[in-house]
Amino acid sequence: MRHRNSVFRDILKLVPWTAFDKLADEYGTDAAARSFTSRQHLTALLFAQLSGASSLREIEATMASHQGRLYHCGAVAPKRSTFADANRARDFRVFSGLFEAMLAGASRGFRRKMSDAVRLIDSTGLRLAGVGAEWARFSTSVFGAKAHVVYDPDLGRPVYHAVTAANVNDISAAKEMPIEAGATYVFDLGYYDFGFWAKLDALGCRLVTRFKANTPLNQPRETPLEPGSTVLSDRIGFLPARQAMNRKNPMADAVREIVVRTETGETLRLMTNDLDAPA
Repeated sequence: MRHRNSVFRDILKLVPWTAFDKLADEYGTDAAARSFTSRQHLTALLFAQLSGASSLREIEATMASHQGRLYHCGAVAPKRSTFADANRARDFRVFSGLFEAMLAGASRGFRRKMSDAVRLIDSTGLRLAGVGAEWARFSTSVFGAKAHVVYDPDLGRPVYHAVTAANVNDISAAKEMPIEAGATYVFDLGYYDFGFWAKLDALGCRLVTRFKANTPLNQPRETPLEPGSTVLSDRIGFLPARQAMNRKNPMADAVREIVVRTETGETLRLMTNDLDAPA
C-alpha cells in the first residue's frame, strides 16, 4: 500500500529543525540521551498538544496506537517513565530558544513600517507547587512565576517573553526587554518609571500609559477638542522636574495628558509623548 503523509508530518515540516539541532548541541540536551532524543521529545510534546492529551498515560497510549504513521515522522511512542524523566531533566532552553527563533522568523514575514507597529507590554502570574518550584519562592509557603510579554495585537501573538519569579517587579523585567525603535508601546501602571519612558522616547517610540493620580502636569496648555469628541480634555505640559531623593527627571520633554471617560463612567488620565496625533 502506498504511503501517504499525515497532517502531523506536514506540521512538523514547519519546525526549523536545523536551528533546533543547534540549540540541542549548545545546551547538550542529547549528551546523555539513550533512546529519547530532543527531536523525539519535541515531537511528542507537539503530538500531545495537538491531540488534546491530558496525561502522560494518555500520550503514551495514543502515540502507541499510531506508531505506524509516527514512524514516518521520525517519532517514537515514549514510555510514560521515559517521558516524565525527559520533562524533568532536559534543559528547557532548547524549547524556549526554538520558540524565540520561530518568532523572529515570523516577524520577518510580517515586516511593515514600525511607525504603524503597536506593542502591548504586560505580565501574568502563575502559582507553582511541587518539586522544582523552590526557585520561585514568593513567601514562606507560596511559590509563583511570572511571564513578562510584549504582544503584537496585529499579528495576535507575542514577540518577546521572559519568565521570572513572581516577586520580580514588572518594570525590572521591562528594562531588559528589547525595544523596537519607532514602535508604539502601550502599558499600564506597573511600568511607571520616568527612566524607562525616557529610553523609549529617545528611540523615537510613541508611548501610551496612565498618569498616577498624584502626578501633576506642569505648565499645562489646553488643546482644542474636535466637535462631538468623547475626550474630556487634551493638554500639553511637563512632568515634574525632580523625582524622589531629588533626582533629575530624565523625561524632560513635553508630554500630553488626555482625559477620557470609559463606558462604565470611569475617568482615565492617559499620558503620551505624541503631541500631534488626534486625541
